[in-house]
Amino acid sequence: MKFSLELDHLAVVCRSVEEGVASVEGTLGVEMSPGGKHAAMGTHNALVSLGPDVYLEVISVDPAASRPGRNRWFNLDNHAGPPQIGNWICRTDDLAGALRAAPEGTGTPMALARGELAWRMAVNETGTLPFDGAMPALIQWNTDAHPCKILPDVGLRLQSLDVVHPEASGLLDVFPVLKTLGSVTIRQGSRKRLVARISTPDGVRVLQ
Repeated sequence: MKFSLELDHLAVVCRSVEEGVASVEGTLGVEMSPGGKHAAMGTHNALVSLGPDVYLEVISVDPAASRPGRNRWFNLDNHAGPPQIGNWICRTDDLAGALRAAPEGTGTPMALARGELAWRMAVNETGTLPFDGAMPALIQWNTDAHPCKILPDVGLRLQSLDVVHPEASGLLDVFPVLKTLGSVTIRQGSRKRLVARISTPDGVRVLQ
């Protein structure tokens, strides 16, 4: 393996940012920070730190944005249920190398920027990542700026992330580097689920 891979953030998908923020704040007991808009995708978000190197975003279709002319990431065009962790995102120091090793359909690099943040992210045409989104999205930050360096520390720490899928062993077979992520467990289950255990000032809470 010639590229690094680390857990970067979790994406809570929802019908509206307001609904997603209310759900996350109600579960974790802290306030989220305003995020911004992603014009290329027609989405917007809010953020909260989960520690020095991991964060969580609530993301939805931006009703004020024009349609992007492509499927939005995280399958947001088809999300109709309550807020849930829909995807997880891993950062790498070599996006091209990681994509060569990743399963087909992980996507092609797209350059994005917001304020002082600049990054490239693998985005696929369908809006749905392999293994129903159990495969993480891949991102490479282009500058030293990172949301974790900007967001206030509100006392949250990600303890673990369980990635559950009926074909979990197949995902590990095609992208074995996922076995190196210490805080992430990929395991078999009847349906795809992402389950995060997060320590808060009021104890451990589960978000899924």
